[in-house]
Amino acid sequence: MQNKNYQPHRFPYLWRLSDGYPAKGIENHGCKVFGTFICGGGSSMGYKLAGYHHLGGVELDPRVADTYKRNHHPEMLYIEDIRDFNKRTDLPEVLYDLDILDGSPPCSTFSTAGSRDKAWGKEKQFDEGQKLQRLDDLVFVYCDTIERLKPKVCWLENVSGLVKGNAKAYAKEIVKRLNEIGYNVQVFLLNGATMGVPQIRERCFFIGLRKEFHLPKLVLNFNERPILFGEIIDRSETKRDLNEVQLDVWKRQKPNDYTFADVRGYPNGFNDILVSSHRICNTLTSNGKFICKEYPRWFNQDEFCKVGTFPIDYDFGDKGPQWYVGMSVPPVMTAQISYQIYKQWLTKIKK
Repeated sequence: MQNKNYQPHRFPYLWRLSDGYPAKGIENHGCKVFGTFICGGGSSMGYKLAGYHHLGGVELDPRVADTYKRNHHPEMLYIEDIRDFNKRTDLPEVLYDLDILDGSPPCSTFSTAGSRDKAWGKEKQFDEGQKLQRLDDLVFVYCDTIERLKPKVCWLENVSGLVKGNAKAYAKEIVKRLNEIGYNVQVFLLNGATMGVPQIRERCFFIGLRKEFHLPKLVLNFNERPILFGEIIDRSETKRDLNEVQLDVWKRQKPNDYTFADVRGYPNGFNDILVSSHRICNTLTSNGKFICKEYPRWFNQDEFCKVGTFPIDYDFGDKGPQWYVGMSVPPVMTAQISYQIYKQWLTKIKK
């Protein structure tokens, strides 16, 4: 793990809301951000760690919005479909003068682990209590939001599958659409493990700058020291909370078994992940089962928080940490990228 070329960790994975914002050593510059599809506020916290003034956002699910309010106390929060938000005629002037507009449209139809093109064009209920929606067109609905608010910088985040296979056509259409409404767009495929996030989390970012600002292209080169699960694991908690069948599988694991399917020798248990202290944690998902390879137990809340770079004093309510952390962009990932946007672009625009 010793590599003199590694960059120092700029943002800590272990932190608390009570620490306040921004992160230590970061300028509180106050550039304005508004979010869409804000969920539990992973991106919101990332912007604030990087010195931004985050105004609030749009969230469809009332229960998720309630969790967001408890933790973030936003100045403005629209609990509605992004399509309805786009029709509003009562938006405050500050939303037409944003430095960054942020959006992470639901992405299950583009995930390499999902049904992908078989689900395109079909309506689905994204979560219990929500209305039926087409998910694959939400990226273009969000482009309509960008066109209306005209932020200096637009940010569209999604799964890596959006730039792979048949989904590449969607990616090209996104770039084309943003170009038509006045943005020069760059597409980045980034891995959180190189950015101080203790998990292998590969995500796609479409970042656009209004064409009137003639600035060099954004450069995003991250090479921070990988954080192994051994730095994350809570060794004080060794209780056994697997049932008898799960415990039997856990006991039969070999050093190179990383799922229950590996142990069994057939696909059953592919999503039951055995996480080793000697490796970087797998991509944290909202519905997989994450098991410590050293101890016969599931991840606890502190481990979910640290792997996802969520504050360990976050109030998750009745949904629990895995759902929110798995559904969110890790705060440190957003902080890293948005910090570079501020340093390379927004400081020059302000001058």
